[in-house]
This record gives sequence, structure tokens and C-alpha cells, in this order.
Amino acid sequence: MHKASIGMAPEGLPFVFLLGLSALVFAALKCWPMALILLALTWFAGHFFRDPERLVPKEAGVAVSPADGRVVRVETRPDPFTGEARTCISVFMNVFNVHVNRSPVACRVESIRYFPGAFVNAALDKASTENERCAYLLRDNEDRPWVMVQIAGLVARRIVCRAEEGDTLERGERYGMIRFGSRLDLYLPPDYNPVVIVGDRVSAGESVLARAVSA
Repeated sequence: MHKASIGMAPEGLPFVFLLGLSALVFAALKCWPMALILLALTWFAGHFFRDPERLVPKEAGVAVSPADGRVVRVETRPDPFTGEARTCISVFMNVFNVHVNRSPVACRVESIRYFPGAFVNAALDKASTENERCAYLLRDNEDRPWVMVQIAGLVARRIVCRAEEGDTLERGERYGMIRFGSRLDLYLPPDYNPVVIVGDRVSAGESVLARAVSA
């Protein structure tokens, strides 16, 4: 497992460095309009790639959100690994959300599948089957199957996967990110029910998305 740095995702460091250096160069040349534009872009890159610490719930029988953003869908969809109908919760991330993704439960990464594809608006239903995406089959400590799918969006052009097959993840642990606006789908096991509705705002690693039926 490739660990993330604290405070900022490592994928953002080259953006911040190059934009900041360019801003200094234009400032030294007294080209103030470009210097100010690049300074604003440096701030935006730092804001986009921020990676704050989160207070992960310790309660048993809950699954936390794998992404920051807004819940755009809670409905039954075919599991991308087996085709079985399962409850799917979709979280849409805009460019102002934290884009570091976290594990919903303590689990082992059983399988990872990458699907090349298009870059339509991640909020649309067809993004689940047409967009570039990376699917993770997880197995929790009670042998329940979970599936997470990172879906690239209209602006996003790179899915970052830090996990590898066979890795173990703690609930709320970082495992990857998507650059610049995207969506994440979480497919629940049969004995978990969603506790969010469309329109809810959620935070990765903190907000509870689902609970075990017996919990």
C-alpha cells in the first residue's frame, strides 16, 4: 500500500510547485497580471489536492463515505464484478471537494479492475458504464463483499489507485484519488442499508453512508 502524505496528496505537489515557481518568475519580470493569475492557480491547486485528517467513526456495523461530495443516487444497480443487483450509493465530487478517497470499511482488497472509457459528466447515469473507471472488490472482516468504483468525469483525466490486490485497509484509510471533478459509486452487501438520501452532503472517512441491518 502506497501511503499518502499528510496535509496534501502527493499527486498535487508538482502542480503547486510549477505554478508557484511560474508565478514568481512572472513577478520577477514585473508581469503582474500573469503573476496574479498563476498565484490564484497555485492556491486552487493547493486547495484541490488538500488531504485533511478525518475523525473516523469507531461504531461497529457502519460504512463511511469513500468520497467527499453530494449524494446523487441511491438505487439498485448491477454489481460491476458479478452483475448481481445491489444497492448503489453514488457520491459526486465537484472541483472544490477533497478528492482523496477512503475505504468505507475495514477490508482486504480482493480484486482491482480498470476500465478505459469516455469522459462524460460524472453526474449522469451512463458514466457508470461509459466513463473511465477503476473498480475495487473488497472483502470485510465478516466476509461481506463490497464494491467501490472510481469514475472519471468531464474534467477529470486521471484516476489514482494507491492500493494493490491483497492489501488490507482500515475503515477511513486513504487508497487513492481522482483528479478534477468525478464520482464514486459504493455497492453495499445485502445486509447493509443506506442511511443517506439524494442531496445529502458527505465527507470521506467521517459520514456514515450505511448500517448493518442488525446494527
